[in-house]
Amino acid sequence: MFSNLSPGALGLPLVHPTAIDLAAKHGFGGVDPDPDHFRSLGSTGAVAEHAAEVRERGLQWGMAGLPVPLDAPAGEFREALVDLPAALELLRAAGVTRVGTWIRPMHDQRDHRQNWRLHVGRLSLVAELLADAGLRLGLEYIGPKTLWSTERYPFIHGLREARELIADSGADNVGLILDSYHWYTAGESAEDLAGLTDADIVSVDINDARDDRERDEQWDLDRRLPYATGVIDLAGFMGAVHAAGYTGPVKVEPFMKELADQPVDDVLSDISQRLDRAVAGE
Repeated sequence: MFSNLSPGALGLPLVHPTAIDLAAKHGFGGVDPDPDHFRSLGSTGAVAEHAAEVRERGLQWGMAGLPVPLDAPAGEFREALVDLPAALELLRAAGVTRVGTWIRPMHDQRDHRQNWRLHVGRLSLVAELLADAGLRLGLEYIGPKTLWSTERYPFIHGLREARELIADSGADNVGLILDSYHWYTAGESAEDLAGLTDADIVSVDINDARDDRERDEQWDLDRRLPYATGVIDLAGFMGAVHAAGYTGPVKVEPFMKELADQPVDDVLSDISQRLDRAVAGE
C-alpha cells in the first residue's frame, strides 16, 4: 500500500500540478488524479504524457471520483451515463485504475428493499462500463447514526450490507472503500475485516474521532486527524488492512476546515508522517 495525497479530502484548494509537486516533496507515494485537469490537456495523448511525468516523479494514482450519482433521480442518472464514456477515456489514457463513490445511508421515500433494487441495478450497469475501461469501483458505506437516522428509511451503513450489495451486483470489479471513521461509527472491529483480500478493497481512508462524544453521537463531518485522540483503534484497523494484503492508496479525510488556514507545507508534512505510520503498520 502507499500513502496518498488527496487535496480535496484535506480541504486544500491545490491545483493539480501543485499537488503533484507537493506530493513528491513530502514523500507521498501517490496523488489523486484530477479529471478536470485531464480535460484541460486537450487530448488523450497529452493525458498519457502527463501521466508518464507523474510516474517519473515516483508517484502512483490514487482514486478518482465516480462521475455518476448512483442515488440520483432517473433523469440525472441517465444524463451522467451519457457523459461517462468521455470521462472514462481520459482516465484510461492516464492509467487510472480506481474510482469511488459513497452510498447514501438513508432515504425519505424509498424503503430499504426499493433502494436495494435500485442500487443493484445501477451498480451492475456502471460496473460493466468501468470494467471495459479497466477500472475498479470502490463503494464507501457511511457509519454515523447521526446521519443514517435522519430520514424515514435507513439504508446501508455497515460493512456486511455493503459486501452483500456488491455480491448482489454480480460485478467482480467492485470493492470497498474502507474508512476507519465509518468502521468505528458502525460499531465494527478488526474481526469484522478478517478474510478481506486486496481484491475486496479499492481504497482506504484513516481518521480519528472526537474524544468528547460517544460513538453514536459522532458526526460525519466532524472528525480528527489519525492518531490524534486514540478513540479509533487504528492499529487494529490497519492491522486488518495489512492482513488483507492491500496494495492500494491510503489517505486522510478529516473534514477539518482549519487545515486550509495553516501553511500547506506544515499540513502536508504532518499528514505524510501520519500516513507513513499507518502504512508501516505501527
